[in-house]
Amino acid sequence: MKIKILGSGCSKCKTLTENTQTALTHLGMVAEIIKVTDYAEIAAHGVMSTPALAIDDKVVSVGKVLLSSEIETLLQAR
Repeated sequence: MKIKILGSGCSKCKTLTENTQTALTHLGMVAEIIKVTDYAEIAAHGVMSTPALAIDDKVVSVGKVLLSSEIETLLQAR
């Protein structure tokens, strides 16, 4: 599984990354977390508001920092 954090690298992006790592650990899952900071690549995903979260190249959240519990729900639904 690949998880992408799309954003400039701001504090919200860092928090989303930390929450994603916490969710993965809590669920006992392993995934590659990729930080995407290139605006052209972010736009190619159709994202205009960051931070955004994509699981296996499917954007599941845009413009907000999800809690680790919310990320867990998304990961379990996958």
